[in-house]
Amino acid sequence: MDSRMDADMAAYTQAIAERAKTLPVFDLPADPRAAPFDEARRINDLISAPLHEGGPVMAESREIWLPIRGRRLLCRLHRPVPGVLPVMVYIHGGGWVWGSIDSHDRMAREYAASAGCAVLLADYALSPEVVFPHALHECADVTRWLVAHGAELGLDGGRILLGGDSAGANLAAALGLMFRDTPGSPALRGLLLNYGVFDHRLDTPSYNEFADGYGLTREKMDFYWRAYCPDPASRLSPLASPLRAELAGLPPCLLHYAGLDVLASESAAMIARLRAAGVAVEEKLFPGVTHGFLRSCGAVAAADSAVALAGAWLRRILQPG
Repeated sequence: MDSRMDADMAAYTQAIAERAKTLPVFDLPADPRAAPFDEARRINDLISAPLHEGGPVMAESREIWLPIRGRRLLCRLHRPVPGVLPVMVYIHGGGWVWGSIDSHDRMAREYAASAGCAVLLADYALSPEVVFPHALHECADVTRWLVAHGAELGLDGGRILLGGDSAGANLAAALGLMFRDTPGSPALRGLLLNYGVFDHRLDTPSYNEFADGYGLTREKMDFYWRAYCPDPASRLSPLASPLRAELAGLPPCLLHYAGLDVLASESAAMIARLRAAGVAVEEKLFPGVTHGFLRSCGAVAAADSAVALAGAWLRRILQPG
């Protein structure tokens, strides 16, 4: 363990590592096209299963099947209190390869309870079985469906925002750009972007510093990019690498990021570019914690602090009017 690591984070990381020892080992193949990843995903979910437990109890939690792009897409809606509520569509992380509405269920409930808003998780299609921009369009259509039909679920489609972590923050930022530039798109109140993937470069200062450590490595991110966006030219698209976009006109943004993370430099660069573009930005760097720390609510104080700060921000930008 690095001496810079927060004590809570170190204990939590060790506990997850001990759990992993009891489960089958899987290695990422050299070629992302060696799909499907069903068994690897099953094992990965078992490693993180304790993260789903505990946390706030909702007034209502329900699963909804939405007609999205020729299939029935599973979503989970958490409502912290009764009544008509604003809603955050939260897009889970996992390198576009892992994760689900289960892996981020507690995180969604924590945000819902802190902000007093509904949170909807979408089980978008994963890579490499589908590639860029398929997941992006699925999440866009889920958001559009909510604006059109949210009232049927007791949701205020006029007070909607997007959130996400890691690859999910990449998708949320890209959707912000897509909706900004597409007439008739949902008017977003904000973007909650947690330790996001904002560019395809793997040579930033934080990549060089943490290339081989703390779970998310440069090697893994290289694999994830090849799985999600196998055409190198497509990675230049602002919808794949939002840091390369013209950012003016985006809604208010909140960025939380980890100090011990290969992606830390991307968040810092995104914050600087958003401010230069005149976008309202709030941000906080959490030193001593690693990528994915927000899923450790109840075990790592930094995660609880981040949720409380985000909850206050969400309440402000989701106010009526």
